Amino acid sequence: MKTLLSIIAASSLVLSSTGFAAGPSTYQVTGPVLEVTPTTVVVQKGKERFEIARSADTKVTGDLKVGSKVTVMYTMTAASVEVKADKAAKTDKAAAKPAASPAATAAK
Repeated sequence: MKTLLSIIAASSLVLSSTGFAAGPSTYQVTGPVLEVTPTTVVVQKGKERFEIARSADTKVTGDLKVGSKVTVMYTMTAASVEVKADKAAKTDKAAAKPAASPAATAAK
């Protein structure tokens, strides 16, 4: 019985960890095509305009042209990341600076 429970516990851990290792979420947008270029497809959904990058590896089924109704599956990929200084850290640095002494202020 203990062995069976151990196997169940181990397999649940393995299966749950593979979910975290999966790639980014996949999204979709459906609507008419506004523009098509070799590197982009632009789709209108309601009032929103989605400009989605594509490459030679992008799988296209059917005749992709302006006016066609399409469903585009896509993922979001970061092109760059810039880390900004934390505002709290800036405030801490300003507070750490010694204040002018009263004697130095009176001498001016």
